[in-house]
Amino acid sequence: MTEETLHLGWHQPHSLPHFDSPEITQFVTFRLADSLPANAVNPDRTNEFNRRRVERELDRGSGACWLKIPEIADLVERSLLAFDGERYRLWAWCVMPNHVHSLFEMIEGNRLGDIVKSWKGYTAIRANRILRLDGPFWQRDYFDRYMRNEEQMARTIDYIERNPVQAGLCREPAEWRWSSAHFR
Repeated sequence: MTEETLHLGWHQPHSLPHFDSPEITQFVTFRLADSLPANAVNPDRTNEFNRRRVERELDRGSGACWLKIPEIADLVERSLLAFDGERYRLWAWCVMPNHVHSLFEMIEGNRLGDIVKSWKGYTAIRANRILRLDGPFWQRDYFDRYMRNEEQMARTIDYIERNPVQAGLCREPAEWRWSSAHFR
């Protein structure tokens, strides 16, 4: 399989478009299945309006917020770190009560969708066991945005690591246990 056929470029397997290309840095957000109320996205407004509204809703802590349980947050964080340096280079991450942010550079031979699928699949099975639940744990799709330059990447790292502060979960980024800021 050639590099051109391995990576899918722009594609839309579900409701959101994704960009899969080798050796680029991606900001990915995925969320719990029940993390947003049905009216969180307004189809009559711009994508930027919807994105900001979704961010606000997620930070309000809608849904069961299973990721606030330390055992489950640890599970998700360990999953993010598991293949760092092998499938991707993880630059920043944050496990919030109902969603996860990650910023990583894909290593050649690994596809964006496969990386996210491995994180979500592995953690969903184990989290459902811990919770004694059955059914969808994560929302089916995920949001991704590729980094165009170092300035955008620096802003994104700041956004990821300050998200718990913005959501009122702590005063300083390093206080949040499930974040790359905790290790800096």
